[in-house]
Amino acid sequence: MTQTLLETDGLTVRFGGHVAVDHVSCAFHAGELTAIVGPNGAGKTTYFNLISGQIPATEGRVRLMGEDITRASVADRCRKGLGRAFQLTNLFPNLSVLENVRLVIQAHRNKGFSLFSMAASHTELTTEAMAVLERVKLDHLKDKNVSELSHGNQRKLEVAMLIALDPMVYMFDEPTAGMSADEAPVVLDLIAELKAERERTILLVEHKMDVIRTLADRIIVLHNGALAADGDPATVMASDVVQEAYMGKELTDV
Repeated sequence: MTQTLLETDGLTVRFGGHVAVDHVSCAFHAGELTAIVGPNGAGKTTYFNLISGQIPATEGRVRLMGEDITRASVADRCRKGLGRAFQLTNLFPNLSVLENVRLVIQAHRNKGFSLFSMAASHTELTTEAMAVLERVKLDHLKDKNVSELSHGNQRKLEVAMLIALDPMVYMFDEPTAGMSADEAPVVLDLIAELKAERERTILLVEHKMDVIRTLADRIIVLHNGALAADGDPATVMASDVVQEAYMGKELTDV
């Protein structure tokens, strides 16, 4: 049986009288890439925020590899194997590209974030960071400050930092948003490589249906915060209720 790495059980959040995520129950398995889709305001990013701990749940549970992490902090979830790349970049702008990745590796090994301990003599950390940068094709920019990078390269660096965490669950929120047609394939190829490892779970919020067709093993559809459809891509895309009520013509026009 395929291992369940992540599970939400009746996950709900209310803001005043508004129910933004409404009792969503889903299990996500090792080796599976699930695309989360739905119209604007459907609750996709809020669902991500609940899973990764940015906002507390009103009701329900989040379990990671069987452990209840519903009340765990963002940092604790990360240490336990949950990794998220944000739709808006979350980087250290005044440090170099290499230092950004090396910091993540250092923290992941419980050596802390002290810059004073990050001397160039840390050959092992530097070598590992460079290997990650090569994967995202940023090794030639290793000495550039992040603030000097293009938006597309900042997005690549964000993916590199997530890879450096080596999580069991990868969460990508519109990973190619704002990227040019030349830049996006690098990130999509990386996600495909991660999927091919078959040991991790990948969650992907994405609006581009060609990307979903290429990468997804499964699609779940959120509408008004509730789970509206869940299944293999062909079945979900062909569903009348999804076509008419939730995705409009987008699925067939791509």
